[in-house]
Amino acid sequence: MSGKDITIKGPDGNFGGYLASPSSGHGPGVIVIQEIFGVNDWVRKVCDAHAAKGRFALAPDLFWRMQPGVQLTDQSQDHWNQAFAFMQKFDQDKGGGDIQTAISYLRKAPGCTGKVGTVGYCLGGRMAYFSSTRTDTDASVGYYGVYIQTVLDEAKNIKKPLMLHIAGKDQFVPAEAQKQITDGLKGNPHVTIHTYPEMDHAFARDGGQHYDKACADLANSRTDTFFRQHLG
Repeated sequence: MSGKDITIKGPDGNFGGYLASPSSGHGPGVIVIQEIFGVNDWVRKVCDAHAAKGRFALAPDLFWRMQPGVQLTDQSQDHWNQAFAFMQKFDQDKGGGDIQTAISYLRKAPGCTGKVGTVGYCLGGRMAYFSSTRTDTDASVGYYGVYIQTVLDEAKNIKKPLMLHIAGKDQFVPAEAQKQITDGLKGNPHVTIHTYPEMDHAFARDGGQHYDKACADLANSRTDTFFRQHLG
């Protein structure tokens, strides 16, 4: 297993990413979609964890149009302020295009089987939902995605498997929004939703304020099984 910074050629320009490769040099791929903190150490560790399970894992820099190479932490109020500012300026339509570019890049990477999924957290959880409605991903997983309830009109475009992990006490996704999401997606046979009733936002970010190892391990195990089923 090895990880390195790479450059991806896109229609609007080149942007960076972190790519972790399985030690076997062969396997399916996943696009790891960043939180509001950029492609930081935690996102890179997520990529490394997928590589350890036999997948190529690529985290594209989705903030590159604003500032390439953003790597913030959740341990500083100043970094939180910067992260929220990036989120507010973020163009999700162009970000969705960048995710598609990253998917296409990984499909053609030496050793990749051509099967590529997406997994994202927070802002990335929302973008994972978008990847299921706007890209050719083979399977998508979103952890505590924000504002999904505002874009449920796109659910009709979901043609591949989508799994959502919802934090029951998410400070950024209130109970009413959670109900809208579950009600809006329950009729879609491609969608699986898991709710963690006592969890707050970012319960799967180890080292974070709301990290819960038991629920994080459960969610990650479900994600791993999901990708093994749908990516191989």
